[in-house]
Amino acid sequence: MAVLRAFVTDPNALWVLGGTTLLGVSSGVIGSFAFLRKRGLMGDVLAHAALPGICIAFMLTGLKHPLVLLVGAIATGILASLSINGIIRHSRLKEDTALALVLSVFFGVGIVLLTLIQQSGAGNQSGLDKFLFGQAASLVDEDLAVMGGVSALLLLISALFFKELKLLCFDAAFGRSLGFPMGAIDLLLMSMLVVGVVIGLQAAGVVLMAALIITPAAAARYWTDRMGRLVVLSALFGGASGALGTVISTFSLHLPTGPLIVLAATAVFLFSLLFAPRRGLLARALNLAGNRARTARENLLRALYEEGERTGENRVSIHELTTSQGLSRRRLASVLRALAKHGLVEFPSEGEVSLTEKGLKAAYDIVLRWRMVEMWHMHESRLGSPAADVDYLTEPIPAEIFNQLWDLLATHGRLPKWQPLDPGMKGGGTG
Repeated sequence: MAVLRAFVTDPNALWVLGGTTLLGVSSGVIGSFAFLRKRGLMGDVLAHAALPGICIAFMLTGLKHPLVLLVGAIATGILASLSINGIIRHSRLKEDTALALVLSVFFGVGIVLLTLIQQSGAGNQSGLDKFLFGQAASLVDEDLAVMGGVSALLLLISALFFKELKLLCFDAAFGRSLGFPMGAIDLLLMSMLVVGVVIGLQAAGVVLMAALIITPAAAARYWTDRMGRLVVLSALFGGASGALGTVISTFSLHLPTGPLIVLAATAVFLFSLLFAPRRGLLARALNLAGNRARTARENLLRALYEEGERTGENRVSIHELTTSQGLSRRRLASVLRALAKHGLVEFPSEGEVSLTEKGLKAAYDIVLRWRMVEMWHMHESRLGSPAADVDYLTEPIPAEIFNQLWDLLATHGRLPKWQPLDPGMKGGGTG
């Protein structure tokens, strides 16, 4: 309630909240395309390259109208983009070197021009330095109207040209072969990126605007593999970051809004990095632990089966398993407990383990699959499978390949000797 009361009683705070939220949404959408095009650093370059354009526009007109400064910033942003492309195309310098060179030169020129303006004695130059670090609280209705209008226009263009931008991000050569003007579409994306960066400078600043462009998209990538969902999630993360940073800044008068917005976006990214269900570090760690546990169980079942196959007895010494499997006693005991919990092994006497009927069937399938994979690698060239890159240890083996591998195992005497299944059934996980 206190938050709502603060924004109701302070219309300027409500304007700033709306502007920064819309800025976050548009930055997230444009940033998702830049992220997929692997142009994350381009936003940083364009943000720094906008500073000399802002200074030149002020020096020529003497005005700080947002549209005037926007035009100047866009002009130098496009010039920086063309400079990068020209350096890459007509020199031996690589892209990262060209980006660093253009960023340094344009930002250096901007600092020099800003210093000249401040030393010129003109009384109207105060406030231009706010573009360095941003000061959202100083935004007036006119600034927010321009920011909101341009952000809405960028969102509209993104929606209208979504299919073309998607084609550009994933397969520009294919789009060119279909007759699409991929060069013009790439120029459109770069222009959108320039405009998106420039309109946020007064809120986030030259130094931090690039983070607002890329961070929401990087966070969204952890949650989905679909581009449409990525763009939507990036927009949501960007908008939420803008709103959260503004709210915190409103109640902490000594903290600037721009850095708080970036910190909020970073918090969203860190949460995604840790807790995303498939790509997050926690999920990957749990998946890795699960894979290791499953592999250990399968290896132990295979060892029990092959030892029984060798001796003719369904009984193996736990001490021998410790030696043959290279496992510590504690680790071996843990794996055996897991197998016993699933009803795959039992302990007929102290210090010995044996396969149950269920365990024998499971071990038979595992051994058969392993031996078929070994045979597959030995005779891959003449089996003629249409899916030679399939991992048959985890994927179903096609029926026609399965039958050929079965015959090869029989020819080489490698068929599992214990066949717990009914006569005529082969098992092994055919597909």
